[in-house]
Amino acid sequence: MATKNPSTMTGQYTRRDLLALGAAGAVGLLTRGLYAGAAGGKARKPNVIVIMADDLGYADVGFQGCKDIPTPHIDSIAANGVRFTAGYVSCPVCSPTRAGLVTGRYQNRFGHEFNTGGAPHSLQEHIGLPVEEKTFADVMKSGGYVTGVIGKWHLGMHAKYHPFKRGFDEFFGHLAGSHSYFRWDSPPTSPIQRGHEPVKEAEYLTDAFNREAVSFIERHKDKPFFLYLPYNAPHTPMHAPEKYLKRFPDIADKKRRTYAAMVSAMDDGVGMILAKLKALKLHDNTLVIFLSDNGGPYRANASDNAPLNGGKSSMLEGGIRVPFVMQWPKRIKAGTVYDRPVISLDILPTVAAAGGAKAPTEPGIDGVDVLPFVRGDKAGTPHKILFWRRGTDYAVRRGDSKAIKRKDRWYLYDLANDLREKNNLAEDKPELLAELRAAVDKWEKGLVPPKWTAIYKRKHGQRKKDKPKAR
Repeated sequence: MATKNPSTMTGQYTRRDLLALGAAGAVGLLTRGLYAGAAGGKARKPNVIVIMADDLGYADVGFQGCKDIPTPHIDSIAANGVRFTAGYVSCPVCSPTRAGLVTGRYQNRFGHEFNTGGAPHSLQEHIGLPVEEKTFADVMKSGGYVTGVIGKWHLGMHAKYHPFKRGFDEFFGHLAGSHSYFRWDSPPTSPIQRGHEPVKEAEYLTDAFNREAVSFIERHKDKPFFLYLPYNAPHTPMHAPEKYLKRFPDIADKKRRTYAAMVSAMDDGVGMILAKLKALKLHDNTLVIFLSDNGGPYRANASDNAPLNGGKSSMLEGGIRVPFVMQWPKRIKAGTVYDRPVISLDILPTVAAAGGAKAPTEPGIDGVDVLPFVRGDKAGTPHKILFWRRGTDYAVRRGDSKAIKRKDRWYLYDLANDLREKNNLAEDKPELLAELRAAVDKWEKGLVPPKWTAIYKRKHGQRKKDKPKAR
């Protein structure tokens, strides 16, 4: 008899199937996740929630050792699932990371290499995630999921890039990369909106996102759902109401105190989501992933990336290594710590496999399903090598060796013995550096030039003309 695959099965095993497999086989199947959902005792696909913080410092959550900002609910994901100690994103800034996250592909393969900038620049038709690229919402929707995104979009403000055209059934949030937490219409080019319609939101923005996330879960509790929750917290502007600020009377630095309040509000939301899942008896059958979009920008929001060096915009570990945790009770052993490198590109194939959906094959994706590695079902490492490119800055990691190029100079580090990347080994190990540079050159042959360049403010609010550079 051919054994059915629990990871892709949509129906239930019959009593005859289980008897044929024997008691040991039946127990094995059950422990691999064949448990009933809420609807009539029938096995159902897992729900999936992907939560992304914005500019969160590596050391600013409890499971990473933070002392001054309690994050009990985010910490519970690590305690009840897996903590990735070498969890990366595909770019050290916001929009490109999101482009890689939602497609499972290096964003450099389709020209989404820089942030989209603010209006009017970001309203242009060519600035956004190319419509040819399939998103994880497209994938999950094709697998029978209801899909929603709540929060910061930042993948294009032109109408052709709207979430409704990228696989999402519902949208509540803002299209731009930054937004006031107190005013629904600031910036005026990107008001808070539900679907296409502006919403005069009265609540503190993080509280509004928390409310909407819980509502989405409640409304779709009877069918498999996929929720993408990209918070804009704790990205600037530094805004927090008194109810959160008063939790931190002992933090003297005003900016750090506000930052702590913003993180605490987000943690409350994670707690509300987990509590709702438990109340609806969906907790055990929901895959929850939490990560940040890049490292914290200390000067902007008083974040802390210790013990890493660098931060947002940097190819040093502090720019691309982020807090990264995942839980799926009964499928992932509580308290698991995984030390091999993983990357945000892995989220699409991981959630697709969990939900029995088909990931794109043309063009192929760069991420891999990490669950077999986390569970010990598959030996080895998910990635033998990882790459990064942003303009003229590059990075590559193979094993514990990492090379970085910035300002026309290459650096080489041994992360196993030098996590802060202080000891440049480029002159000591020229052959190793040459191998890594050759790998970058080979990888780059599969990339395309950026579809737009980095845009910076000039005097009087003018911006540099957007002229993509050929490579």
